[in-house]
Amino acid sequence: MSTSQVKDPKKLAGLVVGAIGVVYGDIGTSPLYTLKECFNGHVALDLNAFNVLGILSLIFWGLMLVVTVKYVSIVLRADNRGEGGILALMALAMRVVSSSPRKAFWVAAMGIFGAALFAGESIITPAISVLSALEGISIISHTLDPYILPIAIVVMVALFAMQSRGTALVGKLFGPVMVTWFIVIGLLGVINIIKAPQVLAAVNPMFAVNFFFAHPWVAFVLLGAVVLCLTGVEALYADMGHFGRPAIRYAWFLLVLPALLLNYYGQGALLLTTPEAIKNPFYFLAPTWAHPPLVILATMATVIASQAVISGAFSVANQAIQLGFCPRMDIQHTSEQERGQIYIPGINWFLLLSVILLILAFRTSSNLAAAYGFAVTCTMVMTTLLAFVVASRHFKGGKKIGMFALLGVLLIVDLAFFSSNILKLHQGGWFPLLIGMIAFTMMMTWKRGRKLLAAKLREGEMPLAGFVESLEAHPPQRVEGLSIFMTASTDSVPHALLHNLKHNKVLHEQVVFLTLQTSDIPFVPLKERVTVRRMGETFYQVIATYGFKEEPGVPAVLEQVTHLQPELVFDDMNTSFFLSRETIVEAKYPSMSWWRRRLFSLMSRNATRVTNFFKIPPNRVVEMGMQVEL
Repeated sequence: MSTSQVKDPKKLAGLVVGAIGVVYGDIGTSPLYTLKECFNGHVALDLNAFNVLGILSLIFWGLMLVVTVKYVSIVLRADNRGEGGILALMALAMRVVSSSPRKAFWVAAMGIFGAALFAGESIITPAISVLSALEGISIISHTLDPYILPIAIVVMVALFAMQSRGTALVGKLFGPVMVTWFIVIGLLGVINIIKAPQVLAAVNPMFAVNFFFAHPWVAFVLLGAVVLCLTGVEALYADMGHFGRPAIRYAWFLLVLPALLLNYYGQGALLLTTPEAIKNPFYFLAPTWAHPPLVILATMATVIASQAVISGAFSVANQAIQLGFCPRMDIQHTSEQERGQIYIPGINWFLLLSVILLILAFRTSSNLAAAYGFAVTCTMVMTTLLAFVVASRHFKGGKKIGMFALLGVLLIVDLAFFSSNILKLHQGGWFPLLIGMIAFTMMMTWKRGRKLLAAKLREGEMPLAGFVESLEAHPPQRVEGLSIFMTASTDSVPHALLHNLKHNKVLHEQVVFLTLQTSDIPFVPLKERVTVRRMGETFYQVIATYGFKEEPGVPAVLEQVTHLQPELVFDDMNTSFFLSRETIVEAKYPSMSWWRRRLFSLMSRNATRVTNFFKIPPNRVVEMGMQVEL
């Protein structure tokens, strides 16, 4: 049963708790630094009632418009067979524009750029979250300040080191810890609101409007700090497949949103009564005796937030590989029961190194806040633009006009946040942009290179059906056993077969042409995965289709083939796999610029071997090398 169709109250309650732990970890820890950065940031803003209420009003309506209306109410509807995330949304949009190559290119570019910026967010989130939590140590005693950075680095090393063991066991603790976190921050907010209840007036949007009219430039710049309350909003959509739409919505409305609003307004009330608390308004919400346990709880919550974004980076990388935008990587499954829990060593250690360098370079959460926000807001804009494309097909007439009008308003909000964050590029915003641009360039180069390589390989290819007929009419020397030729094309002769006939001049008794392809849906039902077609007396074609969130494996495919075609027996000692291995060389008239060709060649050489990626027994593989000019 899909998670979106769960009707058992106990199961739904479990999914709600799980969603609170995983989906809302990032946005749930944003009160640690958001309001502090609005007043302690790089813009001078007087700490008075007018400004406090104006900022609180901006935070309130930012949460309501962006999270509640856009993501929870609209974007969650755009599910790709129950799965969410910007790449799933891109796949939906690609169907809408499939008839126009130019539109398809721009849709793909928007989706991939949004996914690439997630790499930058995956580096900044652990750094700023854990640092902001550990900075509560300063509230306890300034003599401990020199230990903040070392402790943060130790926490990061421990967090990334445990990734290879999986998150299944730790994940069971996520929900209860985060539920405790939200209850605590909500209660702290209530305690302080009681002391200054006038702060609740900030729900009136006129406070935000008046604040903009009074300080138009300052208010615009401060949107770059206000947006910190929205960090992690993409997780709402990306984790829909794990928890389902109802669980994510219940978690938001029943606990997360009330707790966040109470805490933000509690911090505002504290600043009205005790302005000197601006040094760290979150921790000063609590009495002195509660600071040590609150630091421990905050650190646990920020580690959970970091874990969620790290797992998200693994998931996005896996989807990019299956969609053909990223070279093959070593992917390890960390749970036999939970689908989707994966570990990618290369991504993991790159993130750890980047996070440590980031902590050492920026040193404080305030400095990191200047770098944070650009990636988040740019991805928000990409999501809204892709939602326009998807809505153009799913709505007609008046509903379409109404949806476009609503998305237009939300796009204006996204662009306001994004344009404000552009001003922070020189303060550190360049970092996630740089990471995103590098990842985007690599992914688009890989996609372009694979497309050109496939076109080059198709030149001069012979049709498969006619070639099989000629082989059966005039067979070469046949030898005992079964050969499997891996090929990306379903209608042309594999190059490995031609090279084998040319050099070895023999053919096995049974021949299988195996193609593994990826669909634009997240998961393909098992009964629809494998298609077997008999092409002659001893020739067979097998096409296996996987979803972009699945990991293909040859042994599982062959096991399914034996049930569909009993005469095919894949004995390990009697089966040989034939693969083509291409070496990229410069053509007389290159189809790629020199730097992109070298980048593509480098990625191709360092991609995980086909045998490892598709789980093919390496001692049964014959690779036929060839040079391809690009």
